Amino acid sequence: MTTMKCIQYHRYGGPEVLRVEDFEPARPGPGEVLVRVKAAAANPMDWKIRNGEMKIMTGRKFPRGLGHDFAGVVAAVGTGVTRLGVGDEVFGGASVKAAGAFAEMVVAEEKAVVTKPANLSWEEAAAIPVVGLTAFQALVSTGKLRAGQAVFVHGCLGGVGRAAAQIAVAHGATVGGSCRVTAVHEAHDLGIAPIVEFDFDARKLAGRFDVVLDTAGTLPVEAARALLKPGGRIIDINPTPAKFVRSALPGPYRVLMGKAVVEDLEAVAQAAGKGMLRLPVARTVPLGKAIAALTELERDRTPKGGKLVITTE
Repeated sequence: MTTMKCIQYHRYGGPEVLRVEDFEPARPGPGEVLVRVKAAAANPMDWKIRNGEMKIMTGRKFPRGLGHDFAGVVAAVGTGVTRLGVGDEVFGGASVKAAGAFAEMVVAEEKAVVTKPANLSWEEAAAIPVVGLTAFQALVSTGKLRAGQAVFVHGCLGGVGRAAAQIAVAHGATVGGSCRVTAVHEAHDLGIAPIVEFDFDARKLAGRFDVVLDTAGTLPVEAARALLKPGGRIIDINPTPAKFVRSALPGPYRVLMGKAVVEDLEAVAQAAGKGMLRLPVARTVPLGKAIAALTELERDRTPKGGKLVITTE
């Protein structure tokens, strides 16, 4: 197979360990697809993994590729793959352990890849998988969201927060949320009300919400409980060992790690295709210049207001 370019690293560490290097893409194994990447999007978990914060899951085998969210064209399929075929335009996510989406080609499990809606650009599609799937599973699979209910999203203008607000509205729910004061107009445009600052007094919104989604991982449990209606659910998407322990106890609190479920990703794709789910792209850079942009995103949190997307053409 022809040598391709990718962003990878040979040890855990800061952004200085990243390199653009040649690699030979693996052939897809059983239940896997090889995708020629058109665009890939950055997520905070990319640098958490590269820092070694998740090495219990990712191991110590190097070099390791970087990146999970991608959109592209299926180049080859492994045995047992029937839902997708060569030439299909798709989007999805590489596994936490394998990663490698910041590359000209990536291998992913078929269950983590679905057909790209035709009306989405490569960049728009690449921005969706991890945050869209996480938001959907938090609200619908774990939160059991129903029409007529009320959702509070702490951090409503982050990637997952934006996706969650749109998914909630699409399911007939009302949405309140927290964000920085300078971005209130953006939250308003998503249909969010009430809108509060991050350090709000939960007692002023006591007992108003069926689902409280903490996308930032900074909402005190006492505050989340105050927001809840009787029988409501609290979902936190920032796992730590202590949070997993709390999640195992009786009560409304659950910690969630998104996982590849093809039906869930299909539902997210359908919402995106209907225009009910859109995530803004703040900056696009070619693969050869992506390390500098990734470093800036990690250190300075810029660009704000949307995704950093890496293209291969």
